Amino acid sequence: MLLPRPRIPGGRGLLRSADFSFALQGIRPFLANYGLLEGAMFRSFDGGLVLGKSRVAVIGGGPGGLAAAMLLAHWGFEVDVFEKGDQVGGRNAALRRDGFTFDVGPTLLMMRFVLDELFAATGRSSEDYLDMVPLDPMYLLDYGDDHILSYRSDEGMGGEIARVFDEGPEGVEKFYRREGRRFEELLPALQRPYDRLGDLVSREALKAFRQLAPGRSLFDVLGDYFSDDRLKLAFAFQAIYLGMSPWACPGAFAIIPFIEHKFGVYHVMGGLNRIPAAMARVVEEEGGRIHLGSEVEELVLEGRRARGVELVSGELVEADFILVNADFGHAMLHLVAPGVLKKYSPHKLARKRYSCSTFMMYLGIEGKVDIPHHSIYFARDSRSSADDIFERLTASEDPSVYVQNASATDPSLAPEGYSTLYVLVPVPNNEAEIDWKTFGIHYRERVLDVLEERIPLPDLRSRIRTEAILDPQRWEKEHSIYRGATFNLGHNLGQMLYFRPHNRFEELERVYLAGGGTHPGSGLPTIWESGRISAQLIREADDALGA
Repeated sequence: MLLPRPRIPGGRGLLRSADFSFALQGIRPFLANYGLLEGAMFRSFDGGLVLGKSRVAVIGGGPGGLAAAMLLAHWGFEVDVFEKGDQVGGRNAALRRDGFTFDVGPTLLMMRFVLDELFAATGRSSEDYLDMVPLDPMYLLDYGDDHILSYRSDEGMGGEIARVFDEGPEGVEKFYRREGRRFEELLPALQRPYDRLGDLVSREALKAFRQLAPGRSLFDVLGDYFSDDRLKLAFAFQAIYLGMSPWACPGAFAIIPFIEHKFGVYHVMGGLNRIPAAMARVVEEEGGRIHLGSEVEELVLEGRRARGVELVSGELVEADFILVNADFGHAMLHLVAPGVLKKYSPHKLARKRYSCSTFMMYLGIEGKVDIPHHSIYFARDSRSSADDIFERLTASEDPSVYVQNASATDPSLAPEGYSTLYVLVPVPNNEAEIDWKTFGIHYRERVLDVLEERIPLPDLRSRIRTEAILDPQRWEKEHSIYRGATFNLGHNLGQMLYFRPHNRFEELERVYLAGGGTHPGSGLPTIWESGRISAQLIREADDALGA
């Protein structure tokens, strides 16, 4: 049966703060004397006594769910995070193998101020939990016949552009100025929810509309500043953070390279997986509970109102609110009984547009590798390579390759005298129906060829001491990602703001979403924002119920 919470007439929120925990202890003997502590009536998930607190069940311990859980626990909610894995983080978790540590997914921290604000909202400093190191230069950008270093500073970036390209400083100065204004007007629109169509005429949304650059791609917008296509690529490759081609990514996302240059990029010592670990620590410090190895089977519904969750173990847990932090497409297919959803039925879900996937290689290397922390090796023909992935739905034989050499900054990630190489290659998602079990053998060799030629590291193969691979089919099967679309739903204008799945889920009552599949979108900072938005919505809904 469901494990219920007590209902105290007129008492909602009465004992919500931990400051009143002494009151619970004071009445415990009275309740025990009458046998009330023995029944389910006063039991929470772990058997503890709960009075007057609203319970939130968070499905998935990814960055969005943990961001929300931090805030909700701090505000006095009873928070349980159910994570099916043996560690928190989801795609932001760690892969540990033979003494090497890799980040599974995100490898750089941008918009650090969002993370700082989350910790500050709980009365903490992020620096007490995380050692964050700024990187400058931020990237090596290699074109095959030449390269530049991407610096945060205007002076450093301008010098690199003048060294390689026949363009003056005017373009980059114009880029910083115009994209700075775009960022200032778009950010407030990305930090608020879009529950109703009328939200699109809010002051923040109306300002944002002026900056959306409808009908123009990211590459088009960068043409306002630069003439050389290779230079445009230096400010366009960030489209991969959204799983999109620079030639199709909406022009408004020119704010992403601006954000990197304005606020910098950081490495977290120990890997970015330390961020969700730190968030989970805050949740527990605030009285919340993290349940590892606890996979949710489905939502428990009463009509269209969620009453709790059923675990794979068969245990039923009641909750006042549910926050779904699982991959959106996977959650819609597997966490809700067939026939319940209309807007996001399997048929309609399949018609949505999704990001690309990634072919990942995690390599433990003997010796040191003489490249910067982050490197991008562009395809010889970047446009054709992108069309392979997004139009022809094939893995390009001329791929662009991202390599993280984190050991250049952080020796803790590998045994002494060794290095970690994290290799990411954009590939089509599983809509392409590539048989990665066989094709992946060939593609591994192709990627290693590119690395040995371009790094250059001709003896790379002989120096590999440990290796792991994630392809689109494994992303889908092992990480429960719909179609293996690593960056979730696409970010075309028809799937943004109000037209993206809402933070307050529109099909079920008391269900909220966090993660890349809801507003404001994919990427660590925006996923944290989704958690912050949903936490605030839950707080407001709870206040309204207790009014």
